[in-house]
Amino acid sequence: MSGVKGARSARAAETRRRILAAATELFLAGGYGATTLQQVADRAGVAVQTIYFTFRNKPALLKELVDVAIAGDDGPLATMERPWFARATDAPDARSALNALVTGSRAVLERVAAVAEMVRIATAAHPELRDLWPDHEDPRHTVHTAAAKALAGKPGAATGLDVGRAADVLYALLSPELFLILTRDRAWPPEVWERWAEDTLAAQLLTPGA
Repeated sequence: MSGVKGARSARAAETRRRILAAATELFLAGGYGATTLQQVADRAGVAVQTIYFTFRNKPALLKELVDVAIAGDDGPLATMERPWFARATDAPDARSALNALVTGSRAVLERVAAVAEMVRIATAAHPELRDLWPDHEDPRHTVHTAAAKALAGKPGAATGLDVGRAADVLYALLSPELFLILTRDRAWPPEVWERWAEDTLAAQLLTPGA
């Protein structure tokens, strides 16, 4: 019986992944508002009722799509519990911490930057979608504040580094908007963006020569 349940769970997980992949592709290509759940179902190869059963409605599908894009999978770990973030906060010095942070941020931004732009456009046209993300501290700024606090206590951090200012600098330079401007609009390869971001942040947050 456990084998049957395992196979059923695996099929359900695979169906969920296909729906999310189809929704991501269609929402990015045509926009959230212009995309119907029937189109998502057709692309995913499932009945539209399966989408309703799995995600309840279109806004809930969007919310799940964003969460998976940020995390990289559908696991329950928050960003600050992810291994890449631990490598940044646990690094022995500020330069290696910054390197780990920028490298990890690049991987997240490659998945989420275009999704974030799509969500911004969607919420402008459908204000009710803002209820999916209740007003509170921006979770991205919370992550960067934690990174700044860890960075400030490491050898090689700029003398007297202000954590609040450092968090704001990380928040701005590692933003989805700036990532898209440089990698999409200006056609920078992501690895070039990564080197630029690390060098620029180092000049702001580390001691010279760190």
